Amino acid sequence: MRAFIESDIFLLTMTVGLFILSGYLFRKTRLMLLHPVLLTAAAVIVFLKVADIDYQTYKGAVSILDFALGMSVVSLGYLMYEQVSKLKSATLPILGATVVGCIVGIGMVVGIAALFGMERDIITSIAPKSVTVPIAIAVSEPLGGVVAVTSVVVFCTGVLGSICGVKLLSLFGVTDPMARGFALGAASHGIGTARAIELGVVEGAMSGLAMALTGFGTALLLPLVERYLY
Repeated sequence: MRAFIESDIFLLTMTVGLFILSGYLFRKTRLMLLHPVLLTAAAVIVFLKVADIDYQTYKGAVSILDFALGMSVVSLGYLMYEQVSKLKSATLPILGATVVGCIVGIGMVVGIAALFGMERDIITSIAPKSVTVPIAIAVSEPLGGVVAVTSVVVFCTGVLGSICGVKLLSLFGVTDPMARGFALGAASHGIGTARAIELGVVEGAMSGLAMALTGFGTALLLPLVERYLY
């Protein structure tokens, strides 16, 4: 029985099954705490602790999901290709929004964290909250950030943006598909982009572009902020 629980096929099937079940529950209830990414992650953590299965074993079992995730990110390029004429017509607004988004995204976190007297390593860890995990870690770790903190903050930012982003945009009267998609991608990276794709192809294309540009801009800006502040 132990060997079966630790087998790759069981752990992979369990993860996919939990995600499908979580997605169904979220669609039925729309409760924030039942977001499929959040609920699946929590359920997997609890199972691994109870079953006493180490993370490396689990990671190896679901490595195909990592590969699929990478492929799904690459596929965003096709969405952008389909909307290339619209993207070209809005080049300057897109670049301007990227610059403002990166400055505001990092500046708010650094300013609020510094106001509350947080340590430098924590500030560095949470500053790249709005970019996807691989980029956030690659930027924060060399500057002294804590990888675990960065990963959790990025994860929570994505889930929160996915759940609340569309409602907030509607509340403030943002109805343009390009603006809505860009905002979701710039603020909540991959998880927000998944939500944007649900809204439409234009929103999905803009969100994917915003995710890439915000990651690039944050990678350039955060070291400059660190150098200036410290």
